[in-house]
Amino acid sequence: MSAGRLLSLLLLLQSRGRVTARDAAQELDVSVRTAYRDLARLREAGVPLYAEPGPGGGYGLVDGYRTRLTGLSEGEARALFLAGLPGPAADLGLGAEVAAARLKLLAALPAGHRQEAARTAAVFHLDAPGWYRAPEPAPHLPVLVDAVLGRRAVDVRYRRWRTPQEVSRRLRPYGLVLKSGTWYLVAAGGRVGTYRVDRVLDAVPTGEVFDRPGDFDLEAYWTAYLEDFTARRHTGTATVRFSPRGRARLPDNAPPEVVRAVDATAVPVGEDGWVEAVVPTEGVEHACGELLRLGADVEVVAPPELRRAMAATVRALARAYDTDPAPADPAPADPADGAGADGAEADDVGTRHGRRSGR
Repeated sequence: MSAGRLLSLLLLLQSRGRVTARDAAQELDVSVRTAYRDLARLREAGVPLYAEPGPGGGYGLVDGYRTRLTGLSEGEARALFLAGLPGPAADLGLGAEVAAARLKLLAALPAGHRQEAARTAAVFHLDAPGWYRAPEPAPHLPVLVDAVLGRRAVDVRYRRWRTPQEVSRRLRPYGLVLKSGTWYLVAAGGRVGTYRVDRVLDAVPTGEVFDRPGDFDLEAYWTAYLEDFTARRHTGTATVRFSPRGRARLPDNAPPEVVRAVDATAVPVGEDGWVEAVVPTEGVEHACGELLRLGADVEVVAPPELRRAMAATVRALARAYDTDPAPADPAPADPADGAGADGAEADDVGTRHGRRSGR
């Protein structure tokens, strides 16, 4: 018998209100028989536990019974402080609440765990937006947070990338997701869809209260949404050659699925380290802009229309710079490469090997 598992079961009952033995077994990763045995041991230990038979029944705690926060391991205390990182909480309008909860948690922990939790909070900081981009303002996020928590519909004006760009809809918010510094609203507006919060032009709460489907799982929805988005986004392929330096720079200039495709399909072409690979593409215009980030370290072999687009862009650039032979500025340094605040540590730019014709 695990004392930690019994405590977890007690906290599960306290947070859920009522659970079945099967639910408890699944949550605690034990057999149903073990869950029944643990429930009996809680009752023997004096926990006021009752059982309600029939559909919708289960085990619950007598109204008003609460346990004190005890039994946290050192790792669990650290994890709770990491779960309360202040940046996203402040975005949601919960910064003060998170700060107060952290103080209460510190006060409830034993002295040793309290010091360890405080040290953990001091050495981790979350900065969600990516490099070279500013966080997008989302002034209507607090209204949407209230709508999600209160399960109240909200009337929004939303700016899409498709025509018509501005639309008005009544949404029933199911949840919010933070990805790479950008907040997304998952909501039903006829069907369940995903909306960037920074594109919400106006949000007005309504008096309509709705019930979120009991079988809706926000994490599962988001995973499926990302998979579908990737499948719809990449509608074609291109055969591309990369120099060693171009391949090394690829993770900073292309999405992960392109990097994975290069790793999976790359074959050597010549003795100078160049490789040829088949990569997924969204379209000619987008692929041209994406690949041009690698400059002379990339060459499109096929399809012909993408190769022509690359050549036309390069010719236009050559004409524009024909009267200004000054060398281009080097690529910006990676801020994580050890350079100081003044960027004094330079990158090793390297050189491109000569290429033989007919490679």
